[in-house]
Amino acid sequence: MKTYVQKISKYKPSILQGTLHLEVSRPRPSLAVEHPFERRARLILLIALAFVVVAYLYFVSASILHVIARTEAVHETASIEATIGSLEQQYFALSQEVSPQEASTLGLSPVDTTSYVYRPGDVATLASRSI
Repeated sequence: MKTYVQKISKYKPSILQGTLHLEVSRPRPSLAVEHPFERRARLILLIALAFVVVAYLYFVSASILHVIARTEAVHETASIEATIGSLEQQYFALSQEVSPQEASTLGLSPVDTTSYVYRPGDVATLASRSI
């Protein structure tokens, strides 16, 4: 059986064939045409993006370096505290060995008069009288 294909005439459309009139009286801007400000806007956006990426990398690396420095400072503080503890232990051991007889051989003497300074409250200066 032979199939017959109907030809659609371009001069006389059939009932099922419609036309759309999309012409506009004024010209529309085309997306294929580059506007003058687009090149400058693209350059500004690329520079801003590069700046944001560099700032992000800087702040992340600075945070990492500060965490490393803080860890090193904590370790150094612990080592200094251990040194201070051993020095205090040596001081107390040596201070227990000093007796009044050994103190006199070292040139130390007992204190005869003791003077105390009284500061009421949080006063940091002492008024002195000139004689």
